[in-house]
Amino acid sequence: MNKLFTLAGVSRLAAAAAVAVTMSAPVFAQSTTPAEPAPAATEAPAAPAADTAAAPAAEAAAPAAEAAPEATTNPYGLKAIIDHGDLVAKSTLVLMLIMSAGTWYIFVTKLIEQSKLMSQATFAEKNFWTASSVTEGASRLKENSAFRGVVEDGLRATEHHDGALTDHIDLHEWVTMSLQRSVDAVNARLQGGLSFLASVGSTSPFIGLFGTVWGILNALVAIGLSGQASIDKVAGPVGEALIMTAIGLAVAVPAVLAYNWLTRRNKLVMDRLRNFSADLHALLIAGQKAKSGRSA
Repeated sequence: MNKLFTLAGVSRLAAAAAVAVTMSAPVFAQSTTPAEPAPAATEAPAAPAADTAAAPAAEAAAPAAEAAPEATTNPYGLKAIIDHGDLVAKSTLVLMLIMSAGTWYIFVTKLIEQSKLMSQATFAEKNFWTASSVTEGASRLKENSAFRGVVEDGLRATEHHDGALTDHIDLHEWVTMSLQRSVDAVNARLQGGLSFLASVGSTSPFIGLFGTVWGILNALVAIGLSGQASIDKVAGPVGEALIMTAIGLAVAVPAVLAYNWLTRRNKLVMDRLRNFSADLHALLIAGQKAKSGRSA
């Protein structure tokens, strides 16, 4: 009985141990399951690898962005002529700049002078012919007026006609010549500077062409010295040549337009002055005839 009891107890103990092992197996499995996300922690360093791959791309894009403004600069433009041009190129450029400055100066000054004469003509036509005498009409005009100068020259011619030498000239001829000289003096003052505009308009294209020829010559010399017709040897001198041609045309066109326009306006002003002089001539001759008739 003790042996059986002992064997039965051992068997019972073995069965209890097996049941305990079976019940503890799910618990052990559940405790080991959360350890599976550990590989995600090992995959985390992949993000810095992407950053290191993007960094060279950003560094490569930065020099490209910095080089973009330099690509827009023109190394063969007007600044290149000033910085690297020879004496002939710079002298040609300075000459055309002086011609351009003279053109605009003459254009502005002559335009102002013509406007003054236009206003003087309008003022004389309104105020001179309503006076009771030529002397009073002259006093109504401004002292610096060209029309007042013509009137004073006409009065001076009629007053000083009597003399040893002028007696041999008819009064009509003497007054005509005096008024004509006065009108010609105004015309000469208006024509001053127009010859410069004509010279600039006719010569500046050829001066620019000279700069073009000189630039092409420099290009040929550069090709001969380098031994190869590369674009960097030709682009600079040819660019200077084209700029010289453009500057020559830019100087010539305003000069020609200004000359034609000022000449037309001079004609309008002088027509009004000549008409005023002709009417004044008739008035002076009629006044002298009336005086001579009363004295007789």
